[in-house]
Amino acid sequence: MASVAALVPAAGMGLRLGENLPKAFVDLGGRTLLDWALDGLLASGALSHVVVVVPELLVDRTREICARTAGDLPIDVVVGGAERADSVRAGLQAAARADVILVHDAARCLTPPETVARVVDAVIAGSPAVVPVLPVVDTMKSVDADGVVTGTVDRASLRSVQTPQGFDADVLRRAHAAADHATDDAGLVERLGVPVTTVAGHPEAFKITTPMDLVLARAVLAARHPVGSEIR
Repeated sequence: MASVAALVPAAGMGLRLGENLPKAFVDLGGRTLLDWALDGLLASGALSHVVVVVPELLVDRTREICARTAGDLPIDVVVGGAERADSVRAGLQAAARADVILVHDAARCLTPPETVARVVDAVIAGSPAVVPVLPVVDTMKSVDADGVVTGTVDRASLRSVQTPQGFDADVLRRAHAAADHATDDAGLVERLGVPVTTVAGHPEAFKITTPMDLVLARAVLAARHPVGSEIR
């Protein structure tokens, strides 16, 4: 049976949220974004191991969060680096025995467990790299350096990419060894010439970046947990 590890880089600052702390530790419904993200990962039933990557000063606090969330699944907390890629590489070292690696943004904390399982299943079925996606619904324009529209982009072939992104572990390790900068891990894999497969994402897997995103996240939680039900 394949060993599946999820890496959760959780060191990004929440500056656009108006918070002077890493975004993963911002409050949402009385819990941190990291709490909710771990809930979704663990509820998928698809993982063998989780590695959370945080700044050194937040290691103890993160271990407390993991201890109340983990159940029987092993969760390691490791210190990340200055850049996201550095943190992913630190996570890869802590998941040295995994066959499949997921990389999941803590800011996409409401990603449904079914989305996590769908990505894992696709990698285990033979896809070396898998990303969950949604169709782009807005009209897309290309612009020049002055902000003048240069054309309308055909959105039929465009997709909005979410996490967790899933990879054959050897492929992801090779990708990070070969390059260190991309907007996502799949971008590094693409540079190797390895095909990246898509699976259906979910609207609730949106990334919490701005105060308006927090408003939407609270609405999602309210729908999931009606008045009178318990939010754990």
